[in-house]
Order: sequence, then C-alpha cells, then structure tokens
Amino acid sequence: MAIEGSRNETRNSRIQLGMVGGGAGAFIGGVHRIAARLDDRFDLVAGALSSTQEKSIASGRELGLDPSRTYGSYKEMAIREARLKDGIEAVSIVTPNHLHYHAAKEFLRRGIHVICDKPLTSNLTDAKKLKKVADENGVLFILTHNYTGYPMVRQAREMVRNGDLGKIRVVQVEYAQEWLTQAVEQTGAKQAMWRADPAQSGAGGATGDIGTHAYNLADFITGLTLTSLAADLDSFVEGRRLDDNAHVMLRYEGGAKGVLWCSQVAPGHENGLRIRVYGIKGGIEWVQADPNYLWFTPFGEPKRLITRNGAGSSPAAARVSRIPSGHPEGFLEAFATIYTEAAHAINAAKQGVAVDKAVIYPTVDDGVKGVVFVQACVTSSNRNGAWVSV
Repeated sequence: MAIEGSRNETRNSRIQLGMVGGGAGAFIGGVHRIAARLDDRFDLVAGALSSTQEKSIASGRELGLDPSRTYGSYKEMAIREARLKDGIEAVSIVTPNHLHYHAAKEFLRRGIHVICDKPLTSNLTDAKKLKKVADENGVLFILTHNYTGYPMVRQAREMVRNGDLGKIRVVQVEYAQEWLTQAVEQTGAKQAMWRADPAQSGAGGATGDIGTHAYNLADFITGLTLTSLAADLDSFVEGRRLDDNAHVMLRYEGGAKGVLWCSQVAPGHENGLRIRVYGIKGGIEWVQADPNYLWFTPFGEPKRLITRNGAGSSPAAARVSRIPSGHPEGFLEAFATIYTEAAHAINAAKQGVAVDKAVIYPTVDDGVKGVVFVQACVTSSNRNGAWVSV
C-alpha cells in the first residue's frame, strides 16, 4: 500500500535524488537509501559520499552511481547538479552535525530541496541562519525525525487533537541506550568518535543525538509549546567531553508539565524510546520497540489496546500503513514515511499546487526548536539545573 498524497499527484517519474555523506560503512546512509526507495518515489543518481574524491568514487561505484556524478565535495556537487538539465531535485544530507549547515546552504541557494538528518545543525546560530536561507529561497526542508512516521504515533497525535485525552497535564518521554556505557569513542569506533567530539556534534551529546528525538516526539504528539526547562546533564564516562545522560523537567504553555530522560549509558536498553501522555480524560502510551500498539486508558475505564489497522485506529494511522494488520511494520517503514511525505511535498511544489493537508513531516522550524532545546539544556545544566526560558 502506498502512502497517499494529493489526488492530483502523478508518479510518472521518480524524484532525482543526491546524497551528501553516507558512504561506505555509514549506517545512517544505508537507512536513508532504503527509506528513499521503499515506496518507489526516488532515484539516487548523484553523491558526494565521503570526505575525499577517491573514497566518494569508491562508495559511488558500490552503489552503481555514474562516476561523472560522484563528487569530491558537496559544493562541487551543488554547483554542477544545479546546472544539469536532469540534475538532482532533492538532496539527502547524512553527515556529522557540524556539516549540516554548510552543505544544506549550498543546495538551498540553488533551489534544490533538502532532506536532512537531525539535529538541524551543531549550534543555534547556524540553525537560525539555515532557516533564513530556506525561507528566502522558497525551498522545501525536510528533517528526518523518523519516529514521527510510525502509524501509532500518527494515531496518538490524532487522538490528542480530537480531544480524546482532554486537556493535557503530564508528558513523560524517555530515550535510553546502552552503547556508550564504556568509552567506545576511544577505541576508534567512527560512529562514537564524532558523536563525542564537540567540534562535530555540537554542545549536546546524548541530548543532541537522542534527546532531540524524544523532545520532537513529545512536541509532535501533544502539540504543546515548551516555555521553560531545567536540565541536569552528566558525562558519566571518564574523559567524555559531552553529556551521556540527561534528566530534564519541562514546563509547557497552558500549565502542562513534562519529564524527559535520555541516556546512552543505560545497560539493558538497546533503543528504549517511550512516551506517555496524560490528560483530564485519559492517557496513552507508545513504545518504539513494540510500535504497532498504542495503549489508551480512558479515565475510570479499562485499558484499551489500539493496533495498527485494527479496531479503533484512525485514518491518520491507516494512511501511513503499508502492510496488512498483524504483520510487523517498523523502523525502516517509518523512515520511509518521511521520505514519501517529502515526495508528496516536492511533487506539489513542482506542480505549483498546495500539498495535501494530510501530508506531515518535520520542517526546518522543528529543527530550530530542537537546537534551541539542546542549547537550553546545556545552559540550564551549567547553571546547576536552573530554569531556563525557551
């Protein structure tokens, strides 16, 4: 089943896609490529896949790219592809955080839509500048907060907006991992090394890597506006320069309160993303490890299980489901949902029409909010957990 967009949308040709980063050995690059192809909406035709021309060409050869469209730098790629008659229409940026701003800017300035991994940038100054570039050039910017693509997350969002929970009082969200429990970055592990380096990752460690996912998930489902936070960040592993654990208290507009915990030093948690939302009329709970289920408890009534495509599920969930009920649908499919939503938006832009209101994806504005969140956490923690306005 394809994810529906506009009824006026045609699929005569796939969107021509380029990629920056994501070369040989890069996990997230492979995920993006699978996501882009799962619903048959994109063709990867060009790339600046590594830090050198030689490595980029080698990675491009493995992916079957034309060597003439495999570049040694993202700037060279942006300039040449913008001049080609059949050049790329969109680019995926899957580099370490500190390169997001510089790479995205080159493509946005040339009218090429950007699909970028999170967080938006490594610092708030670059985040604000990147939003300005995107706004001024009228180009689409899609941020791959992939957890917003799960059907039951869409279900939860719809229930909150329909008033099934009533006025929201409490939000609890956590994202726990174990993979940095020891000093993995000191062993030469590439994925750990850049994440533990402030020059590449930015001011936030776990807060930037997974805390932004947790914050975005709460924001996406509840629609609440964060007004202030108080954070306690730790670097438990000796010699680690960025936080590997964070406890954050949240205050929302309207009086709701929240708690966010993110940790990469939590043995027993492989990828423990979980959210609970409680309102006057009831509560919901979703766990990423068991993503096809959403628990809903109306106040004073028995707990109910809502399944993807099952009884009680909404059109918002059904729209982003691909396979029959009872079959697992998970991480890669959710990631593909973001790409397919991006395809709907790009095709609408090509036709000069408004995108269907059902199409939802994280934008550059969500990216700015994520960087603001990280900066506020670092500021608060440096002030011994003082409350900081957002």
